[in-house]
Amino acid sequence: MHVVIRHYKGSTKLIDELVDRRKDVEELIRGVDGFVAYYLVKTADGGASVSVFQTEENLGGVAAGPPEIIEGQTVIDFT
Repeated sequence: MHVVIRHYKGSTKLIDELVDRRKDVEELIRGVDGFVAYYLVKTADGGASVSVFQTEENLGGVAAGPPEIIEGQTVIDFT
C-alpha cells in the first residue's frame, strides 16, 4: 500500500470547499487506479488528507496550494 498525507496549513477555505464538493472529490479520487481509501481531516488552521492506494499515485494540479507532503509504504496495517 502507498499512503500520502497532505497537510494544508492555513487553508481552511480549501478544506471547506472540498467538503462542499464532496461528491466531485469522491468521483475524482475513486477514478484513480489502485484507490483504497481517502480521508479528509479539518483542523483549526486548515486540514490534512490521507490517501491510500495500492501503488504510488499522482494527482498533481488538483490542490489550490502546495501542501506539506508525507508519503511512504505502509509497514503496519490493522484493518
